[in-house]
Amino acid sequence: MISSDVEIMLSEEFRQSVLSNVERDPVAVAMDKHIANASLVATQVKYLQRARQKLPRLYEAGCVIPPRAFEQSSSEESAKIKNIGGASLLDLTCGLGIDVMHFAERFERVVALERDEELAKVVRYNFALLGIDNVEVITTSAEEYVATTTEHFDWVFADPDRRSAEGKKMVRMEDCSPDVIALMPRLLKIASRVGLKLSPLFDVDEAFRLFPCSEVEVVSIGGECKELNIYTGADSDLLRITAVGLGSWEFAPESMRMSPTAESLDIERAKYLIIPDVALQKGRVAIAAFKPYAQIWSNNGYAFAESLPSEVLPAKVYAIERMIKYNPKQLKREFRGVGVEILKRDTPLSVDAVRRATGMRAGAERMVAITTIASDNWLIEIKSC
Repeated sequence: MISSDVEIMLSEEFRQSVLSNVERDPVAVAMDKHIANASLVATQVKYLQRARQKLPRLYEAGCVIPPRAFEQSSSEESAKIKNIGGASLLDLTCGLGIDVMHFAERFERVVALERDEELAKVVRYNFALLGIDNVEVITTSAEEYVATTTEHFDWVFADPDRRSAEGKKMVRMEDCSPDVIALMPRLLKIASRVGLKLSPLFDVDEAFRLFPCSEVEVVSIGGECKELNIYTGADSDLLRITAVGLGSWEFAPESMRMSPTAESLDIERAKYLIIPDVALQKGRVAIAAFKPYAQIWSNNGYAFAESLPSEVLPAKVYAIERMIKYNPKQLKREFRGVGVEILKRDTPLSVDAVRRATGMRAGAERMVAITTIASDNWLIEIKSC
């Protein structure tokens, strides 16, 4: 963003122009010669439309949404689950301010740092529209502020930038900005506890190694792993699995190393196919979650149950109509030309390879799951419960 564009975007005239065109096709808005600053208006229309699901409060208030900040921001759904609160919080990485917006509801005072002055102006403007008055947005780097502040906070929070200057994705914390590992000694002096939001690719074991006595939280939304959060200063290590909209489940870290089911597959007991949520897989606790109720061989695979678990767990459940060894020649006689939805877990077989070998075409007439247990490939015909 350039300063001149920001000044235009923060004007009431510009905002009203965006709001009056928010339901139109952004391309049509950009071509409309009757609209002042049509290109800028069209961009805001485009991103407000995209924000309707991801950032509904910003959409409803008609906030300014810079494209790059939108792409890198948390969703409001994931921001809400960060269950921390207190008197004061320091956020080292404000960005578009979605996490900050929700922290403002749980803390009496929030200080948010943003290096980009133009983005900081946008955030201050948006917070005024949203009626948020307990957040101070300061234009400075995390490194400079942390080195010089004399304040003490209940919490420090950071969502480090995981892209290099060239746009390459970073996973190692030391490569992200700010380098929280380098700052940690100072952070622990200016705050009682530290919260970190990391890439969903970050390893759970590494999180516990780097931050002993922490709560590590794996978050999924709609079956997609979204983030890994770390909260330091816990009484002991704790792994929390949060599937937004479904609930949260807590495990001791030792659960990650629980052994799989020892017995061989008992087809007679397999009445239901359970697909553990991706957060359970990422946390490597699917075996711990389902072993009391089902046969399960892998944290990345399926569980097979004789009856539905009484405990609600984050998973998709299907009724098993039959289970047979995978035999392409035999299956081809039955499935050739039939529209079949194919699910697969824990197997080297690809969906394309199964379709080529069996003659199944893409469709929804029937549903099957493919997996490998020990050295055998299995086809499980299933239906929704």
